[in-house]
Amino acid sequence: MHRVRQIVLIAAVLAISWFGMQAIHELGHVLGAYLTCGRIERIVLNPLTISRTDLSENPHPLLVAWAGPIFGSSAPLLLWMAVFCAAKHAIVRLMRLLQFFAGFCLLSNGLYISLGAFHQIGDSGDLLHHGAPIWHLWLFGALTAPLGLILWHKIGPLSALTPSKATTT
Repeated sequence: MHRVRQIVLIAAVLAISWFGMQAIHELGHVLGAYLTCGRIERIVLNPLTISRTDLSENPHPLLVAWAGPIFGSSAPLLLWMAVFCAAKHAIVRLMRLLQFFAGFCLLSNGLYISLGAFHQIGDSGDLLHHGAPIWHLWLFGALTAPLGLILWHKIGPLSALTPSKATTT
């Protein structure tokens, strides 16, 4: 029964991480649009598909396209770092969950941008269409995806994210 609880918890953390990553990624596009006087037409957040932010006016499409993956990768990392520095060991499980989420966002944004460049998918296609050199996309992925894996590795085994047998009843 304990194993089932662990699997359910891990599946829930992955699902919440996916939706949270999409929301933060799209928030980056929204902030980019706002800062460049773009006009947002629609934001699509659906956990079963790739999210997107549609603009009716986009005076700086390259900046808005980069804002999603950059903010989507850096905001969770900065949040984890802030909690880590402020709390130290007081709330270990929360820090581990934030570390997992930061790693998830770094890995997913890095893979999305770098691998999406091969088929010009989503933001990768927009970035390339608006003049970003393909090596910028690959460099972004080469920096963010391994950092996400490093954060995951530093957490330790997946059991570090779940309650121990002693604390569950």
